[in-house]
Amino acid sequence: MAELTQNEKRLLATLEKEEKADAPHLAGLLEATPEAVVQWAHLAQDKGLVTVERIVAKEFVVTDEGKAYAKNGLPETQLLRFVLPGTQLADLQKHEAFKIGFGQLRKKGLIKVEGPSVAKVPGASTDADEAALRNPSAADPKTKELIKRGILQECETVRYSIAITPEGFSLAKKGLDLREETGTLTREQILSGSWKTANLRRYDVTKLPKKAYPGKIHPYQRIIGEMREILLEMGFTELYGDIVQQSFWNFDALFQPQDHPAREMQDTFYLKETLPLPNGYEKVKAMHLSGGETSSTGWGGVWKEEKAEQCVLRTHTTSLSIQYLAQNIKPPIKAFAVGRVYRRETIDTTHLAEFEQLEGIVMDENVSFGNLLGTLREFYNRMGFESVRFKPSYYPYTEPSLDAEVYVDGIGWIEMGGAGVFREEVTAPLGIKYPVLAWGLGVSRIAMLRLGLKDLRLLHKSDVAFLRETPSYRKIKGGI
Repeated sequence: MAELTQNEKRLLATLEKEEKADAPHLAGLLEATPEAVVQWAHLAQDKGLVTVERIVAKEFVVTDEGKAYAKNGLPETQLLRFVLPGTQLADLQKHEAFKIGFGQLRKKGLIKVEGPSVAKVPGASTDADEAALRNPSAADPKTKELIKRGILQECETVRYSIAITPEGFSLAKKGLDLREETGTLTREQILSGSWKTANLRRYDVTKLPKKAYPGKIHPYQRIIGEMREILLEMGFTELYGDIVQQSFWNFDALFQPQDHPAREMQDTFYLKETLPLPNGYEKVKAMHLSGGETSSTGWGGVWKEEKAEQCVLRTHTTSLSIQYLAQNIKPPIKAFAVGRVYRRETIDTTHLAEFEQLEGIVMDENVSFGNLLGTLREFYNRMGFESVRFKPSYYPYTEPSLDAEVYVDGIGWIEMGGAGVFREEVTAPLGIKYPVLAWGLGVSRIAMLRLGLKDLRLLHKSDVAFLRETPSYRKIKGGI
């Protein structure tokens, strides 16, 4: 049998006389806390010397509001005493218990209101409610009702009953060394040599320490921070902007037609507020209607200023990128934004009405589609995804366009986001004469894969167990 600690010996010596007792009682005898006694008992239980029984009991506690009612009666009881033959509603309204009591009396069908008159229903009584307040019971519906009203609270109490086993009793009978143990040696003990005769405490080096749960950054926020750090290391500048954006910047400046399905109410949160259009908006309007001064023919149809003035909750962070480009038309530019976007989605395991998106742009004299592929591959490699591939796609404001995919063991190829080169219809109205590479990536999808989650909602759930068990992230060494 493993060596006993001094406290285990003290506990056994006490239980030899008591045989069985609650933790608080033993704590008083051992001059310790009940929590410490339970800890010692569990250690002794592992050696088969004691048994620890965890007893859970439910009890009902009267709230501060309930204490007043226990003394004076429930509001409905107080008010019912004033309901006499000929009582008028106006009379009851003067009573301090009217606000709560009248509603309860009507809800329970104890009174009848006819015009200005109020009368008791035959046999009307609140005795059952008062009895539930005095002697609550888990099986009594009246007790449950009082809990809902905040008059009672259901509390759970836990107590530990500790008993000595025959093996423990036999060991205690043989005699236990209860001398004071030395856990830490002092300088004087070492110099004098008195440590040789000291009763040294023994340690079990095979025992695992108690788990510690320090405060830490949420796993999802850590991953977002990691993405931000990677792009900053790659020489990008971070952009910031408002959640509320004008439709002009959210849609029109990106050459998204005003009758595009994504602009309908089922996909976008529209606000009643509007903002005046920026100077030079006419060039964007002309691009939509006829292609402006480019070879494009535009979308044709109708372009309405009032539709472009509407404010929305941003549906993507590209609205920040295009505004940044409008203010900085000279290269070189490398910028990104990571922020929350909003869409009218049906919430399920893979969709939320609000989620994070990572947006990036690169503008320079000689950048090409190949540079875009290299930038995305580098980013995903640094995020820990070794296998990256691209496939052709379509987006209203980029041409050529692509979708980026990464390979995950056990799942296969997963689509992570879209990218492309801004169309001339997007850059020409702003006065930009150089190619602009752009991409938008789903942050939450990367987080789900990294954290091994199957439900997107878990990223935002207050699950303490998930937060505790998710290890702090260690940076992956990746990249081309």
